[in-house]
Amino acid sequence: MQEGSRRAILAAFLANLGIAIAKFVGFAVTGAASLLAEALHSVADTGNQALLFLGGSRARRAPSPEHPFGYGRERYFWAFVVSIVLFLLGGLFALYEGAEKLRHPHEIESPEWAFGILSVAVVLEAFSFRTAIREANKVRAGEGWWSFVRRSKSPELPVVLLEDLGALVGLLIALAGVTIATVTDEPRFDAAGSLAIGALLVVIAVILSMEMRSLLIGESASPKMQAEIRRAIEGAREVRRIIHLRTLHLGPDELLVAAKVDIDAPSVEDAARAIDVIEARVRAAVPIARVIYLEPDLYRSEPASEAATPTR
Repeated sequence: MQEGSRRAILAAFLANLGIAIAKFVGFAVTGAASLLAEALHSVADTGNQALLFLGGSRARRAPSPEHPFGYGRERYFWAFVVSIVLFLLGGLFALYEGAEKLRHPHEIESPEWAFGILSVAVVLEAFSFRTAIREANKVRAGEGWWSFVRRSKSPELPVVLLEDLGALVGLLIALAGVTIATVTDEPRFDAAGSLAIGALLVVIAVILSMEMRSLLIGESASPKMQAEIRRAIEGAREVRRIIHLRTLHLGPDELLVAAKVDIDAPSVEDAARAIDVIEARVRAAVPIARVIYLEPDLYRSEPASEAATPTR
């Protein structure tokens, strides 16, 4: 796990832990459904950051006979678990609590406590969100935010970004719900705020789970990285052409490269030396290419051959 991801996760963990405690105190004093929904949201977020740390720790284990390519995808698995936890603990309970308070309205007591705690929570959450944005800006290289979330191979920053964004929006919803409920003396607006927070968490959880599912199934290297690998292979003087190339992320920082290459080598020894040269060039161009398999072959232009090994 990169240092920037660790800083973003740590900032989110500390912020959410403090916010969760403050919100539970606020709920105990006021009985506001929005505060309870937000408190459970913060508890889920705190647990989520702990799971991301766990995934990063387990992903560093050395390869074993049972897992010869290592444990890099542990980070994807635990990020997927995070999306499910966010959905179950945050979204569903907030929806349930909001529905219950609509059926059985509960007047908000000491609303000034709710306003104070929610305001402090907004400040802490904004600090965490700013940290995540700053760290993401170091790696997204001008890419749009939605594209960064969709295409990032490192799961931690997109997860923290969406969590913090959802938390900030949820806090504003809770503030609006408590404010309207206090002004109108109608506690159902507080319940409506809880329902809105639940719906927001469900949407974020669905987006995260879909992105993590794609990474778990296995994604290829980015088009830019694939182009760099092609240039490295084709730049070797022994290479006539690439017949086909496949890439697969074994983890955010580990890439498998497999290619069938037409090599100009008169002997087996020459082919072996050429492969060593090509592997060194690929690793120099793309350092995360940890596992490389190159198969020497002869290029055939027949349609059947092309169809059997399409180039991506």
